[in-house]
Amino acid sequence: MAATAGSEGPPVSEDEASPPAQVVRRAARYLEGHGIQSPDATAEALLLFVLGTERASLYARRSGLSTAEAKRYGRALCQRCKGTPLQYLTGKQPFMGLALSVEPGVFVPRPETEGLVEEAIRLLGGRRDPVVVDAGTGTGAVALAVKHLRPDATVFATDVSLAAVTLARSNAVHLGIPIDVRRGDLLEPVPAELVGAVDVLVSNPPYVTAEAYQSLPVEVRAEPYEALVGGTGVHSRLVDAAVRWLAPDGWLVVEIGDEQGPEVAGLFAEDLVEVDVLPDLAGRDRVVRGRRRLGPNG
Repeated sequence: MAATAGSEGPPVSEDEASPPAQVVRRAARYLEGHGIQSPDATAEALLLFVLGTERASLYARRSGLSTAEAKRYGRALCQRCKGTPLQYLTGKQPFMGLALSVEPGVFVPRPETEGLVEEAIRLLGGRRDPVVVDAGTGTGAVALAVKHLRPDATVFATDVSLAAVTLARSNAVHLGIPIDVRRGDLLEPVPAELVGAVDVLVSNPPYVTAEAYQSLPVEVRAEPYEALVGGTGVHSRLVDAAVRWLAPDGWLVVEIGDEQGPEVAGLFAEDLVEVDVLPDLAGRDRVVRGRRRLGPNG
C-alpha cells in the first residue's frame, strides 16, 4: 500500500501499478505534507527525470512504474524532502532559454538573475565586438546567456571554484556557446592586455550575510556556502576592479540582495557615475549599475 503524506516513506512501492498521472498526484501530496514548495511541479519534474521522458509522453503513458523506476522515484522524493535542491536531483536548470547542467557544489542560477543579463545586454547597446567579463560565473549561466544573445562579444567567465569552472566549461561545450572560462579570483585570471578594455563587467556575487544565512531554507543551505555568503564585501572589490579594468564608458553591473541597494549604490558612487538601483519583476531592488568615469569630471 502506498504511504500517505506525512508518513516516513514516499507514496510509491515496488509493485506500483498506477499510471504516472496518479503517481504524480500522490507524490505531490507527500511533498506538500513535508512542506516542499511547488509540490505538483516538483513531483512531476522528478518523475520526468526518473523516467527520462517528456511531459506529453508522461501523461500519455498508461502502464505503471517498474520496480526499478519506483525505487528511483522514491529515493528522489526522500532526498527532496530532506532538503536536496530539485536541480541537484534532476541535474538541470533552465536559464534564459538555455538548458544548463547543474550539480552539487555549484550555485544554482535563479530566475531573477535573468534581469542582470538583460541589463548587461542593454548596456552593450550598439558596441561592436564588445568584451564582457562575468566574475564568479558558477554554472556559466550569465556568461553563456550574454554570449548567446551577443555572439559578437568576447566573453570571459571566472570563478575560484574548480567545480564551477569545470561545470561552466562543460555547459559551454554542450550548448555550443564559446566562452573563455578561467579559474581565479574575480578578474585576476583575465588577460592583462584587457586592462582598460572591458565594456561590461557583470557579476552575481555572494551577497547573503552570515546572519541571514542561518535563516535560509535547508535546500538553499545545501548549496556551497562560499557562493552564498559575502554581504557587500565582493561588491566593494568589484568596484575597485572596475576602475582598473573597464574601458572608458564601460559599465559594472551586479546583482544584490533586496535590502542592499543603498549600500551598494554608495560603494559605486565613490568611483563610478550614472549609478542606478534597478528592481526585479517583483519590485525588489536587484541590480546596481554604474559607469566608469571618463576623466576628472566624469
